[in-house]
Amino acid sequence: KGAFLLLASLPGAKELLGNKGYDSDWFREALAERGITPCIPPRSNRKVQHDYDKTLYRQRHKIENVFGRLKDWRRVATRYDRCAHTFMSAICIAATIAYWS
Repeated sequence: KGAFLLLASLPGAKELLGNKGYDSDWFREALAERGITPCIPPRSNRKVQHDYDKTLYRQRHKIENVFGRLKDWRRVATRYDRCAHTFMSAICIAATIAYWS
């Protein structure tokens, strides 16, 4: 249900990285309709095992690291802000400070 709601708001992309939780036929078809190549490993109990780019999937840890750093900020992790715009501003500030080099 959550993936279906977010599908319409996806930005233009060539590929989408996802974990095994997003491995479903309808989701793969919806991505293909938008011209997005799914990079989602198939579940082990799937009858038809789909191919995916294993090299690209290994880069997924970088995305997980970003979310891990953002969750160090209590305001972002617990979502103190009611307004989506204010919450996005807090994420931008946290990301800027977390990656300040």
